[in-house]
Amino acid sequence: MPHYIDGEFVASEKKFANVSPVDGRLLGEVCEAGRDEVNLAVAAAQTAQAGAWGRASAGERADALLRIAAGIERRFEDFVAAEVADTGRSVKQARSLDIARGVQNFRTFAELIRQAGGEFYEMRAADGNDVFSYTVRKPHGVVAVISPWNLPLLLLTWKVAPALACGNSVVAKPSEETPSSATLLAEVIHEAGLPKGAFNLVHGFGPESAGEFLTRHTGVDAITFTGESRTGETIMRAAAAGVREVSFELGGKNAAVVFADADFDKAVAGVLRSSFTNSGQVCLCSERVYVERPIFQRFVAALKEGAEKLKIGYPDEDGVDMGPLISRTHRDKVLDYFALARAEGATVVSGGGVPRFGDARDGGAWVQPTIWTGLDDGARCVREEVFGPVCHVAPFDAEDEVVRRVNDSEYGLCAALWTRDLKRAHTISRRFRVGMVWVNTWFLRDLRTPFGGVGLSGIGREGGRHSLDFYSELTTVCVNP
Repeated sequence: MPHYIDGEFVASEKKFANVSPVDGRLLGEVCEAGRDEVNLAVAAAQTAQAGAWGRASAGERADALLRIAAGIERRFEDFVAAEVADTGRSVKQARSLDIARGVQNFRTFAELIRQAGGEFYEMRAADGNDVFSYTVRKPHGVVAVISPWNLPLLLLTWKVAPALACGNSVVAKPSEETPSSATLLAEVIHEAGLPKGAFNLVHGFGPESAGEFLTRHTGVDAITFTGESRTGETIMRAAAAGVREVSFELGGKNAAVVFADADFDKAVAGVLRSSFTNSGQVCLCSERVYVERPIFQRFVAALKEGAEKLKIGYPDEDGVDMGPLISRTHRDKVLDYFALARAEGATVVSGGGVPRFGDARDGGAWVQPTIWTGLDDGARCVREEVFGPVCHVAPFDAEDEVVRRVNDSEYGLCAALWTRDLKRAHTISRRFRVGMVWVNTWFLRDLRTPFGGVGLSGIGREGGRHSLDFYSELTTVCVNP
């Protein structure tokens, strides 16, 4: 699997293995970028800024994004196959969420950049002249896009689309765990006819590899990253050199809060979805669940029943609900938390181990959907992000209490609230220290709204005009005729 640099697919001598999380088989080899490949990619991006791509109008850039969207649609099933192979997620999810959202991201930002306007103000100066001030939106230049493995195409396009829409040149580095759909995207962008260097793709790892070389490169003007909080801290230190723009969407230890007046069945189904979607490998998943005491026991029993009905299986099986974790290495981390929870005194309501299939899947990275109760709020398993199919369920008695407990976290990405009381929903949503609150739903977004977290969950906001603001520089022009 090659890099894509300056309009060409380029191989490098050093390579690494791409391994299936379903059964551990080798999917292929991927080229690893070193300092030389990253230097070439950044230089190509800078040249594109000085050339045709830097001179492209907003309308021309929007047209390019629409061609990319159409290209993804033409190769829709190729993208599905790539996502499924790399992640082990179900074919149904890849079709309905991952690839569909990739197409939508390009179309949404094409529309937004066409409609984007600047500010205009008129004033009378001391000399009596009418003075006009307006803003002009310009690209930063070269944007480094570093995307994670959990939703590979969705989160890559969520960044690439607005970066290109605003006229930047992009150097993208996907996760080493999920290189396939990013390589297909490079093929589609190549076919869409963007000028050489407008989009570049390098594969590799973080430290002493493509990720570090890219984020430390002085030719990079802005960095956008989704991934672990510790990695975000490292990148932020690198970005301090040159005081470059950064936008980080990092980890989460998200809460779901269920009041006794909630639609019980809808809340159970919602928490099952928010805890176990994508095998819990979504930064927005609910790992902490707080249930009002009058319905606590009933809720835990219903959640257990629902979790044990989830179908774990091959991506193309009918009705499959959960696939494997991304790798055996990540599974080892999750299993360490399963052991830690027992050591901390958790009651394992359901799961807590590795399913046995008696076939090739036993060589993969599978775990059971897991529910805990009985831990106090200071337990590591309640405070640290597991990033697997697991939730801890605890009772609460009062609104102020549950707000305090939700906010008692270093993270602050999102929360889910289940109640029929609309006044309560509006009031409590304001009090949660998070970037997004869902009420009686989860994982539903209007792409025009801002998205991001607080604390260890990140810095900055993307989505809609907020993405346009991050991926642009604003220049004020003041005219005194």
